[in-house]
Amino acid sequence: MDPASTLTAIVALLWWQGGRGVQASQGRRRSAAFWGGILTLVVALNSPLDVEADHFFWVHMVQHVLLLTVAPPLLVLSRPMPRVLRALPRGTRLALVREVRRGRAGAPLRWLARPWVAWWCFCVAMLAWHVPVLYDTALRHQPVHDLEHLTYIGSGILFWNHALAVPPFANSLTWPRRTAYVTGAMIAGWVLAITLAVASHPFYSFYAQRLDRLGGISPLTDQQLAAGVMWVPGSVTFTIAIVLAVYHWLEPAKRGAPPPPVRSTVA
Repeated sequence: MDPASTLTAIVALLWWQGGRGVQASQGRRRSAAFWGGILTLVVALNSPLDVEADHFFWVHMVQHVLLLTVAPPLLVLSRPMPRVLRALPRGTRLALVREVRRGRAGAPLRWLARPWVAWWCFCVAMLAWHVPVLYDTALRHQPVHDLEHLTYIGSGILFWNHALAVPPFANSLTWPRRTAYVTGAMIAGWVLAITLAVASHPFYSFYAQRLDRLGGISPLTDQQLAAGVMWVPGSVTFTIAIVLAVYHWLEPAKRGAPPPPVRSTVA
């Protein structure tokens, strides 16, 4: 089992264990988001999708979209940490929380959790792993591929905590800045999609050399389909987050707006 799948199984087990004794009526939406995120990871990493990703670039891009823009925001919305920590012994739980908040070992995590550091981690992970030499290396060496998946999931969780204003990150950005934060990341994905779409030749030798396994489509067509996956389905979660950010940004103005004048009914 690859490291990302192992970590997924451990988190799911701790979530289940930490929820024992909690009333079923509590946190149904969070539970749905959590299991939706776990299911997305299972589909991305341990299903025929993962097998076909070695044959088709566009299928591999579907996998990347799931790991960057579907599973992480669902897990973030579930706010899993309190329930996961509840499954640990009390002493271990308190020591972990204390270390993350104030300890030296937790300093790198606190630094990574800063909004613009998280933004750069997310965008660099999304773009750098699609540089041809890194992409081909990941496809040919499983440990590198595993590292790629872990960086997608980890940077995705950091990014979406701020993008979706989930506590304790709810006040890390104002709503205008959060709108720019999400829009900038979406544009970075568009740059990648456009680059793949307008290229006159396939970028990745791994797929170009597997002509007999491309199902009748050329490597360039396969690459253009991948660009479409990145551009359209890959923009859905960003668009939802942008709409929510703009709504909250404008909401105070709506509350503070004076009431419309009352028209007199007297002739």
